[in-house]
Amino acid sequence: MCGIAGLVDPDRPDGAELARIAGAMGRAVAHRGPDGEGIWVDAAAGVGLAHRRLAILGLGPGGAQPMVSADARWVIVYNGEVYNFAELRRHPALDGVSWRGHSDTEVILESVAHRGLAATLADLNGMFALALWDRVERRLHLVRDRLGIKPLYVAVRGRAVLFGSELGALRASGRDFAIEPAALASYLRLGYVPAPFSIHAGVEKLMPGEVLSVDAAGNVARRRYWSLDATAAAGVAAPLEVADAAAEARLHDLLLDAVRLQMVAEVPLGVFLSGGIDSSTIAALMCASGQGAVRSFSIGFPDAGFDESSHARAVAQHLGTAHTELTVTAREALAVVPGLADVFDEPFADSSQIPTFLVSQLTRGHVTVALSGDGGDELFAGYNRHLFAARWAPALARAPSSLRRALAALIRGLPAGAMETLATRAKGAPTQLANKLAKLARVLALDDDALYRALVSQAVEPSLHLAADEAAPVRLPAEAWPLLDRMRLADGQGYLPDDILTKVDRASMAVALEARPPLLDHRVVEFAWRLPSRFLVRSGTSKWLLRRVLQRYVPDALVARPKMGFAVPLAAWLRGPLREWAGDTLLASDYGGGLLRPGPARAAFEAHIAGSDRHTSELWTLLMFELWRRRHDGARIGGTSPAVVH
Repeated sequence: MCGIAGLVDPDRPDGAELARIAGAMGRAVAHRGPDGEGIWVDAAAGVGLAHRRLAILGLGPGGAQPMVSADARWVIVYNGEVYNFAELRRHPALDGVSWRGHSDTEVILESVAHRGLAATLADLNGMFALALWDRVERRLHLVRDRLGIKPLYVAVRGRAVLFGSELGALRASGRDFAIEPAALASYLRLGYVPAPFSIHAGVEKLMPGEVLSVDAAGNVARRRYWSLDATAAAGVAAPLEVADAAAEARLHDLLLDAVRLQMVAEVPLGVFLSGGIDSSTIAALMCASGQGAVRSFSIGFPDAGFDESSHARAVAQHLGTAHTELTVTAREALAVVPGLADVFDEPFADSSQIPTFLVSQLTRGHVTVALSGDGGDELFAGYNRHLFAARWAPALARAPSSLRRALAALIRGLPAGAMETLATRAKGAPTQLANKLAKLARVLALDDDALYRALVSQAVEPSLHLAADEAAPVRLPAEAWPLLDRMRLADGQGYLPDDILTKVDRASMAVALEARPPLLDHRVVEFAWRLPSRFLVRSGTSKWLLRRVLQRYVPDALVARPKMGFAVPLAAWLRGPLREWAGDTLLASDYGGGLLRPGPARAAFEAHIAGSDRHTSELWTLLMFELWRRRHDGARIGGTSPAVVH
């Protein structure tokens, strides 16, 4: 796990200048790799590559980067882990290699040199973003892993190419970068900027499973070596028709192998444990792997409506993990807020970013690698919208629109006392239940696209705040599939890489912690897409098959509860300890930098202070943009001012 950056600029054949720029770009992502720094320059080709190292495997100098292949043709900078590198090292085509070390970096590099890039990528099992410079063809290849676990940004300007693990690396190059209004509009909708866009005009995120190649003339070629769309289509076309026990056994064995592979490390390793289905499954399989004692980590909040720590503790005690738990006060959690713009580097407004950073910080105090349960909801239908799609959407589609509107009106008219009674029976917080019911009332009369858009939107109507079309309008895939499958695919294409995995990557790497998600082993993903819906949702229970695997190790009573998410009491904070800061930010004379309209933000804030929770996510999205804009104020709309150098 590391940070990478670099540039190819054939019009800048000055070795010292290339080294200076590459060094500045690398230092901008130094937090991702505090264990070492490397720079490689080819002045004649205008190439400068930078690497920041977080040593996990091959801890000695044999694993240092940038690394040059034995035949001197290829140079690599690489961020991530390839878990099956020991197997790849034994490939017959590599029999003659005189290995200099035992890192996965060298295995990738020599495999490319002896077998080619395409054959190598087809065999890699891991999470990675890498840059390969071909010294013979003078071509740069940029590659991102299949699911988009690791990030990679790129800007092509004429014959020049800039790339980096985070936007800060590109800003540190000294180039100007403007805010892209269309990307900002999509951010307001979703709380994140969807790939391939970034908040900066002319800078894009490489797509999951994509190879982007640029030659010395600036010609760009793209290809996808793996596609979630194609994987999903193949799975839906050839569903797995087996008995329950056989499906359970196959999933168990796949997951156990994925966990074992991802436990390979030469540094201390642990697991994030929330006590939910996904993280509990990973923790259980780590304990079953036979690779020694397991350390687990969780955080909690004093507010019982948002605290999962007791559930995590119960699972840890049952499994026998060495469990570390931290109860975070509101004061400690809120102390994180001023630094979020630096941690996330691009506007990002999933409020679970706060506990994710805190649990990463806690974990890094004890280990260098942590396994996580990310991906379980998207693969195995764990979100409330998936339950809705499986249980209610077919019936609602047949119901008259007048009936749906009447039901929506009934929900909106529920008094507060009824909400508290329902929340008590559902063992949830009244505020959370009220938000879910309000969202349900909004979507009852919508078609599928509008329904999904409403369910995933942070701001109901971004055009109220910004006069720009969205860069990536939210639409479900066009396939003639059940709504559940279309939602799962849309989540896997957007929400998973651009929200969930972005959140975990930035929060963990900010403290130099490597987070690994075994559920996103591509073999598990391909298997999950072959599962008929009865293995996903059955008798009103989500993630049915994954639960069956977990039940081999953990009693259902320890994990059976309504889905909570990694939430914080944001609505209360915005009325309490964050109220003054939020008001000063949203009501300031320079609010929005001349791009966002101040009126809607003011109205939403005043409604929230008056007691409405309908605007909580919308306000947090606006606040996170303003926090980012003020921190990175070199990024001006129009792009004429100097870029910020970190």
